[in-house]
Amino acid sequence: MNIFEQDLLDEGIAKELIAFDENNEYITYCYQDKRRKYTNPEEQIQALAFLKLILQYGYPVERIKLFDSVKMGSSTREADIIVFSDEQCLAPYIVVECKKQDISDLEFKNAVDQAFSYATTELASYAWVTSGLKDEYFQVLKERPRKRSSLPDIPHFGSKEIPEYKYVAGGERENKKYFDLIKIEQDQLTQIFKQAHNALWGGGELNPSTAFDELDKLIFCKIWDEKNTPDGEPYKFQIYAKDKQDDEIINQRLAQRVNELYEEGRKKDPEVFKEDIRLNHAKIRAVVGYLEKINLSETDLDSKGRAFETFMGSFFRGDFGQYFTPREIVKFVVDVLPISNTSFVLDTSCGSGGFLLHALDKVRKQADEKFSIDPNKENTNINLEKFKKHFNYWHSFAEKNLFGIEINEQIARVAKMNMIIHDDGHTNVIVYDGLAPISEESIKQSESEEAKKRKERLNKLAIGKQNKDFKPNHFDFIITNPPFGSTIKQTEKAYLHQYNFGNTESSWLDLKPYRKGKENQSTEVLFIEQAHKFLKDKGILAIVIPDGILTNSSLQTIRDGIEEMYRIIAVISMPQSAFSHTGAGVKSSVLFLQKHCQEQTQKIKFFKEKLQHTLKISQQYESKMRDLEISKKKELKDLNAKYPSQEDKETQLYKDTKAHISTEYKEKVATLQDTMTELYQQEKSRLFETQGLDYEIFMAIAEDIGYDATGKPTGNNELDIIGEKLREFIKGLV
Repeated sequence: MNIFEQDLLDEGIAKELIAFDENNEYITYCYQDKRRKYTNPEEQIQALAFLKLILQYGYPVERIKLFDSVKMGSSTREADIIVFSDEQCLAPYIVVECKKQDISDLEFKNAVDQAFSYATTELASYAWVTSGLKDEYFQVLKERPRKRSSLPDIPHFGSKEIPEYKYVAGGERENKKYFDLIKIEQDQLTQIFKQAHNALWGGGELNPSTAFDELDKLIFCKIWDEKNTPDGEPYKFQIYAKDKQDDEIINQRLAQRVNELYEEGRKKDPEVFKEDIRLNHAKIRAVVGYLEKINLSETDLDSKGRAFETFMGSFFRGDFGQYFTPREIVKFVVDVLPISNTSFVLDTSCGSGGFLLHALDKVRKQADEKFSIDPNKENTNINLEKFKKHFNYWHSFAEKNLFGIEINEQIARVAKMNMIIHDDGHTNVIVYDGLAPISEESIKQSESEEAKKRKERLNKLAIGKQNKDFKPNHFDFIITNPPFGSTIKQTEKAYLHQYNFGNTESSWLDLKPYRKGKENQSTEVLFIEQAHKFLKDKGILAIVIPDGILTNSSLQTIRDGIEEMYRIIAVISMPQSAFSHTGAGVKSSVLFLQKHCQEQTQKIKFFKEKLQHTLKISQQYESKMRDLEISKKKELKDLNAKYPSQEDKETQLYKDTKAHISTEYKEKVATLQDTMTELYQQEKSRLFETQGLDYEIFMAIAEDIGYDATGKPTGNNELDIIGEKLREFIKGLV
């Protein structure tokens, strides 16, 4: 329930129109003294419709009957509400049909038919069908056969005038009262998004993915309309109707206005949507019916953000198998970093834009504090100049400093829409492979001819003048949760060998140095190296990674590379259940890394190479390895002398003895190399401290991060405490 609806109920109680029992289980309509079960979802809608008729439209309670009998042939039905035009309640004027919020679009259409049949039977002039989330009004024409004509609203009491539209910016036009848009809560907004989406694909005319794209376009039109309609002007994103217009004309003109809004918006942001709206007139009207009365621009940012994420997250899990970072983890990462309005921030795998949105929200709150503006109050005493400075403070950050890369075009569009809903920033979200080379020339080389044609315009936007800051050594912060478990194959992505982590190099303990390209490498490993290219010196990477990078012995070379590229700030272990409710169960951690300057990286590499060389000499490593090799060759020579013929070499005893010699040799080599590795680690730790290369690493284990494996809140979030301490730790580094 939104604030507006709660105010209606409170006013209804104060004016003794309704009353509740002490547990709010039952409602009493005082004038008719009728008691009904309020926990029934339809009853809640009926109570609101009853109060709107009296408190908004001005109809006297004496002229309203609830649950009135309607004779339909040989049967008797019950109309939810009937408004009469006379004091004796003999002349029905408006029939109201109330349905629960989660009614399907088909069920809503059936309710319209039902309301029309009641209205024609009762000889009423108007009908109103409402689910709380959606309203439809129509006039019952007197001609025979009886027909209905859609309206934007029912007449107010005492007025015979049919308004051409219902919603006007500011609620008043030419000294006449209209309705303004209302702010709603998260749960209702989530339901509206779901209902609008279902209205597009529920009949099977569109697949869910296409329906999602089209809904995105209409939400874009809705927000554009809200932002560009001056006070006193009617909104375009609503149903207009004049007396006795048929639905085809109404829908056609509505579609024309919506498409005009779409084209106006695309002139400013041509990269947001490249395709036209592909919905028929009736489908556009169905979505407008759900969205027309709500104010997306002024609805609380957190509420509409959560609503969009909830709707979008459930859709993409079902349709794409995509798993988005839980809000608690996103908030933790962003909160601990010293991001300001001058910081350049990038997410190289931005998904729906969760990290970017929280970064924007962080800067917006900084603006609130800096300019003493409370987003929850009117702030009427704040002058216009201060509001402008406040707006420019965070909006400039969104427009010029906040960047995202997402490989999936549809998910990238979701991120852009998410940014639009949160007041811009979307122009810096590009559709691109976050692991591909970042120069314009290398982008062209990495794409097929077909892909080049398809993305030509997008690439110009991504690398050209508008987004000139997509460049190496530029970003202060990279915050990301790259895809886990995927691999990049050299046969599919020619750029793999351009990564150090895309190649295999000889160990310092190998006698013959070599370097060769890997056939494949995991995406999360490559994203760590790609972030290093984007970051400026001392820039910070915060990345969600699978724990295998930290623990698997086979990935020691990756850990060595991280040590050379970055100062390891912190490792925060997440619980096993961190991603379970999203459908992913990989044990993960958040790794915070600070980019070394090139001189520091070279210093570390030189130090390590020098230490390795010193140890090999002092421990006579190469001599010992040669001795082991000589010993192995001698034993094999003696074995071959003992079994000279080919027939002898086919015996099982020969094969077993030869295998034993080989195994024994490998074990001795492994023992020697383990000893060298242990000596190296011990000496490295000691010398790192003396050379000023040693440092403290913040480490913590979070076992409860605010929700359980099903996503249900636990009422406790250890990340809050960890975050406070880590924030102070990072402050000491930057």
